[in-house]
Amino acid sequence: MIARTWHGRVPASRADAYRAYLERTGLADYQATPGFAGILVERWVEGDVAHYQLTTLWESEAAIRRFAGDDITIARYYPEDDDYLLEREPTVRHAEVLLASLGGQA
Repeated sequence: MIARTWHGRVPASRADAYRAYLERTGLADYQATPGFAGILVERWVEGDVAHYQLTTLWESEAAIRRFAGDDITIARYYPEDDDYLLEREPTVRHAEVLLASLGGQA
């Protein structure tokens, strides 16, 4: 399994609107992609900036390509992202998942 992590920053005043936007766009597309295995969405606020960190889980690099395109290191964006994001981070990070557990048992 592979974890793909993306980070973005939005004005804190738009944090809830961005969450709703994410659910309509990226989160829906992740779930519709064969080979998608799960997601962790984190948000924290520092002053007037809300940070979002999305870690998606994928069965393989081929599955990531179905979502992201041939160069899986490039972040995928949507046209309306510029209405929310303070900048577009160009790349994402990938890591081999050694353990993933929910519910208290590893």
